[in-house]
Amino acid sequence: MNTQAILIFAAFVLVTLGITYWASSRTRSSSDFYTAGGGITGTQNGLAIVGDYMSAATLLGISSLAFTNGFDSLLYAVCAFMGWPIIMFLIAERLRNLGRYTLSDIVSYRLDERSTRIFTAISSLTVVLFYLIVQMVGAGQLVQLLFGIDYTYAVVAVGLLMMVYVVVGGMVATTWVQIIKAILMMGNGFLMAGLALYYFNFDFSALVSAAAEHHQAGEAMKGPWKLMADPFSGLSLAVSLVFGIAGLPHIMMRFFTVPDARAARKSVFVATGLMGVFFVVICFLGLSAMAILPKFPEFYVDGKVGGMVLGGSNMPIMHLATALGGNLLFGLLAAVSFATILAVVSGLTLAGASAVAHDLYAKVIRRDDVTPSQAMRVNRLASIGIGFVAIFLGLLFRDQNVAFLVALAFSIAASANFPVLLMSMYCRDVTTRGVIFGGMAGLLVALGLVILSPAVWVRILGFSEAIFPYDFPTLISMPLAFITIYLVSKLDRSSRASQDRAGFDAQQVRAETAVGIAAVSH
Repeated sequence: MNTQAILIFAAFVLVTLGITYWASSRTRSSSDFYTAGGGITGTQNGLAIVGDYMSAATLLGISSLAFTNGFDSLLYAVCAFMGWPIIMFLIAERLRNLGRYTLSDIVSYRLDERSTRIFTAISSLTVVLFYLIVQMVGAGQLVQLLFGIDYTYAVVAVGLLMMVYVVVGGMVATTWVQIIKAILMMGNGFLMAGLALYYFNFDFSALVSAAAEHHQAGEAMKGPWKLMADPFSGLSLAVSLVFGIAGLPHIMMRFFTVPDARAARKSVFVATGLMGVFFVVICFLGLSAMAILPKFPEFYVDGKVGGMVLGGSNMPIMHLATALGGNLLFGLLAAVSFATILAVVSGLTLAGASAVAHDLYAKVIRRDDVTPSQAMRVNRLASIGIGFVAIFLGLLFRDQNVAFLVALAFSIAASANFPVLLMSMYCRDVTTRGVIFGGMAGLLVALGLVILSPAVWVRILGFSEAIFPYDFPTLISMPLAFITIYLVSKLDRSSRASQDRAGFDAQQVRAETAVGIAAVSH
């Protein structure tokens, strides 16, 4: 057990619990619980988006990919960054003007509310649960390394702490934890990058040469050599990461926390600039770990340099912190990493709870016949239920690389949520039937092919050979969703279809002018 690291870690947890206690007094309604009353500024929300999006998959996963694959990790980083201009110019403003709490609010604006809410709630929950796997695996490995306890106990402890943040503090607490975490994460990352360069006397060429010397691919690791060996898989992964962002429910929910469309655009501008720089830093830290860790056999299982890293495949950056700054820097990075996980898990849990409590319970089952106290009770019960599911999934997927797992979540988001969201906002001819058929086609094909892929069929379920030979199905499932939405809508001659098309002009006015959006309560 690392005493210094544990003390820093405990101090951060206590601070964030204090924020949660403060936020509990400001969480009195569903609007406060889901969107912090719409009173977050554009700059604050931009920082919170960084905290929400730069998750365990980013900090731990991409750095470990850089450690094992070298240049190929840039594919993850660049594609994950490229999705934000799409959100900036096509989605952020309309999302704020048309919605209140969830993606379902936008899709059901002019379409049949009951059927579209059921579908979008199911697809959002599917994405949330896949993304929760990422965070819980990263959290379990981190706490296991820090405290020296069994992985199972680590995941359970993280899950229970996450429930406290969400159930007590709602979006207010989640937002401020995300902001603090973003500032600490970027500061820690730049500090480590500076120390890594100092280790090689600020000679970048020497650092890269040392990394290539210790890597299994040698000089080949400086260019594409593994992820792009199969063009279909590489392109499908890229499509998943670029378009999947706009289908992540917890990221889209952040645009409902600001007062207007201008603040929504500013949120994306701030977040994009900060993330673009920090993605480069993360890849550089993975490269630095590749160059420095082989000089420390104690960071490897049984001291075998080049073998398994202590703590799991996602831990190279943690050991790099110890090598560069001892227990103090390790403790700081552990606290930041844990904050990363808590911030993202809290946002995911809120998104999942909103799908259950707001879309399914309040809108579909009770048809808006819900008192504020009933709504808050269901919100909190849904959050607790999702927390226990997250614990179970974290135990089931314990040995998977978290950056790979997040790509699976992005595949489903890009195949099910993104086509439905974009077409419902921009296409006059889209109908309820088209959205349901197209969305289900994208969701089921993406899920089915992921299950039949080598990642799940072979590595998780234990079969000898995968039925679908690629890990990422988005190149098939996302175009299928768009084509199905378009064709079914075009062929739809029902009375509901006429009503759907007739509602487009009113939706367009609201999307462009924001007339009638909910007032800020904080």
